[in-house]
Amino acid sequence: MSKTKAGGTAKNVHDSPGQRLGVKTFGGETVTTGSIIVRQIGRTKIPGKGTKMGRDYTIFATKDGTVEFRKTRVKRFTGNTVPRTEVRVV
Repeated sequence: MSKTKAGGTAKNVHDSPGQRLGVKTFGGETVTTGSIIVRQIGRTKIPGKGTKMGRDYTIFATKDGTVEFRKTRVKRFTGNTVPRTEVRVV
């Protein structure tokens, strides 16, 4: 005999807030040192001159200037090249 009454199962009831990812400062806009330019998961965009990447892949400005985006190809460990967007502050 069961010690507790039958309880229904609850599936998919957990909800978490959005992570607010994406480009925060677009090309042509001016930024100051420390300004966040891109919040991302993984290395879809890579840092160029005037920017650095944080440990959570956030790209931020290391100097004052104007944001630029440009397409580039990055070599992987296997030797393949993949297209990436380079973020720069000029």
